[in-house]
Amino acid sequence: MKSTIFMDGEKFTETDFGREEDFENLVIEKSKLLFGSNTIYFNLKNKIKSQFLGNSIPDGFLFDFKDKENPEFYIVEVELAKHDFYKHIFPQITKFFAFFKNPKSRNELVETLHQYIQLNAKLEQEFKSYLGKGELYKALKEIIENSQHILIVIDENKSEFQEIMETYTDTWDKMVKIEILKQYTANEKTIFTLNPDFEEIELVEPLAREESEEKYTENFHLDDISEDTQNLYKMIKEEILKLGSNIRINPQKYYISLRDKKNFAYLDMKKKKINISIMLPYEIGQGMIKYHKLRQYTEGIQKFYGSSSFQIIVENKDNIDEVLKLLAEAYKQQNK
Repeated sequence: MKSTIFMDGEKFTETDFGREEDFENLVIEKSKLLFGSNTIYFNLKNKIKSQFLGNSIPDGFLFDFKDKENPEFYIVEVELAKHDFYKHIFPQITKFFAFFKNPKSRNELVETLHQYIQLNAKLEQEFKSYLGKGELYKALKEIIENSQHILIVIDENKSEFQEIMETYTDTWDKMVKIEILKQYTANEKTIFTLNPDFEEIELVEPLAREESEEKYTENFHLDDISEDTQNLYKMIKEEILKLGSNIRINPQKYYISLRDKKNFAYLDMKKKKINISIMLPYEIGQGMIKYHKLRQYTEGIQKFYGSSSFQIIVENKDNIDEVLKLLAEAYKQQNK
């Protein structure tokens, strides 16, 4: 059902996209507005072989550099809600899962993207502005290996999304993110709405909602994670449980939270590292951490967590003692 926005005495009517191509072009044209100024979005529909993408060609590729230390990669599929879910959307997305599982296919995509970017001077310069002196091919390979997401941009929500994510927790629920994009026009003026805000798409799961532990388990998060990272997690877990008898390891959809009376840290498992959100002021992290990378959160992200917070990036066991001391301090402060 189409909606209307009334603003400043004007009636903005929702655009009914008759052709998917028009919707796709809108996403291309407004990509910086929709996804953020620190993103790169492009499509290669006429330049890639479908064989190494699960025999399906996506509408675009999105690189998100808002956190330069942890860039994210998305295969993007732009859809109209009027398309049949099980005949059109479901098989298309399912093919992308097969691609991500195939190392040969991922390498072929890296080769194709690398060649395309090198032939486009403007695009290559844009990547270099984020990568600095980093080698382009190596950076593309690392990003695609460590960050595997599928982003569906659609003009209306479909009830099947929730059902399918509850059924396929290891693929749809884990890898697919949904953006509802709408356009409204009135007298040559345009309004766009995007739900959720892409800038904080990793935080779309309400932190206050406790899911059933039977649905999201530690194994859910450790699947496809490198052995070294699994061992790193197990060591952190073992040490954290020594801090108090009431500490719980609480797996949720997008993270594993550590909590007693309150959550004091959130672990986001990546293939070769763990990003830990710490519920402490950033200044405390600066004072305690010398050997690990820190990321200062925006006010919006801290508001979402409901506490002063920042991120520490843990890639291996080197100097892990300072990370454990920081977690102990967060536990102490949050559970006074």
